[in-house]
Amino acid sequence: MSMTDQTLYCRDCNQEFTFTAGEQEFFASRGLTNAPTRCPSCRAARKQAGGGRRNSSSGFGGGYREREPRQMYTATCASCGNEAQVPFQPREDRPVYCKDCYQPQERSSRW
Repeated sequence: MSMTDQTLYCRDCNQEFTFTAGEQEFFASRGLTNAPTRCPSCRAARKQAGGGRRNSSSGFGGGYREREPRQMYTATCASCGNEAQVPFQPREDRPVYCKDCYQPQERSSRW
């Protein structure tokens, strides 16, 4: 199928731009079926500004956000008896291991 250049209008600035046959072939090779709705300069500006993605509370990425510190709990290591800081609420019916004792415990449980 032979493609020809298309004249489109930008949804942001209303300027006319050309969607070339080469660009159309590129889009098609990537499985993209819709023509661009923004001119190259508005696309570049939108990309530079973060893409206008939804905020992270809606489940979509949109930029770096500082993570809140994780709550840590103090427990006694079941192996060495030292104090351990863990990111979960320890339970009495489950052993808790410190960082040093957990690694050997983890390897031996796999075999």
